[in-house]
Amino acid sequence: MQVNTGTGCHLEADMVARGLAELKPPLGSVVMIENVGNLVCPAMFDLGERAKVVIFSVTEGEDKPLKYPHMFRAASIMLLSKIDLLPHLEFDVARAISHAREVNPDIVVFQVSVRSGDGLKDWYRWLRNEFNKSREATFA
Repeated sequence: MQVNTGTGCHLEADMVARGLAELKPPLGSVVMIENVGNLVCPAMFDLGERAKVVIFSVTEGEDKPLKYPHMFRAASIMLLSKIDLLPHLEFDVARAISHAREVNPDIVVFQVSVRSGDGLKDWYRWLRNEFNKSREATFA
């Protein structure tokens, strides 16, 4: 479902609430919110999410966590994406992760490639674990 932010650069909680009311996900569903735009505005707004995830592509340069610290500080998870392109780029994975942990020592990092499938099992395992924790808390 698409929620149009109009001239805004980010989603807000009331926009998500209206979208959820229209979507009507069944109890126990997992809803993922893609807050597009830049790496500044989305970090500043709580949408009621269980975890904030930043998707950081290896094509962007390893300096992004230092350039946009608010997003990386707000995120629980960093998906370092497009790792299948690493042989073709000048990108230092260890340095990128170090920069992310400089602004957020607790950030969990998954290196993933949708093309090759590398790293996706670990990411999916994390999602399943969080889903199960949420269900246990709901039905306890």
